Amino acid sequence: MGSVVNLEDKIYSCKHCRTHLALSEDIISKSFHTVNGKAYLFNKVVNISVGVHEEKMMMTGMYTVADIFCVGCGSIVGWRYETAHEKAQKYKEGKSVLQRIKISGPDGSNYGSDADDA
Repeated sequence: MGSVVNLEDKIYSCKHCRTHLALSEDIISKSFHTVNGKAYLFNKVVNISVGVHEEKMMMTGMYTVADIFCVGCGSIVGWRYETAHEKAQKYKEGKSVLQRIKISGPDGSNYGSDADDA
């Protein structure tokens, strides 16, 4: 197992163990919604392991996705888009979604499923 990466500046971290996951500057969109509430699409995330690839039909089309897990505690924190089958959704490939209910924000706040942006 590799070493854990520590990020600096405005950090999103696992709400269970505080392992650093992403920087606010890597947010592509804050407009994602999951069954657990709001989520953010990130260009880059760290300190995750990737689960099994599976085909899923989502609101915007069919995707090959994989759950992503915090390397600190093993919690599922979101998923990664491996393949987008719709041409208009190709920008999501290789990007990761972190569910707000699973992360702490840069100010240390824990998000609930219906929390608003600070």
